[in-house]
Amino acid sequence: MADKHHVIDTRRCKACGVCVDNCPKGVLAIGTAINAQGYNYVVQAYPEKCVLCDICGIVCPDVAIGVIADN
Repeated sequence: MADKHHVIDTRRCKACGVCVDNCPKGVLAIGTAINAQGYNYVVQAYPEKCVLCDICGIVCPDVAIGVIADN
């Protein structure tokens, strides 16, 4: 079985907050850094709480966050 890890594409994220609101473990928060498009982006505020459920990836309208399998 492949290992998984959480990824955030900071270039695509517009900090709409949908993933933050839907994370069942409260892992995510809107960060203070700004990307090239002028948006704050989401960060893992509590990465140790992440259970890799991928709800964030399912609800993200910009396909900017999710869980991927390592090769």
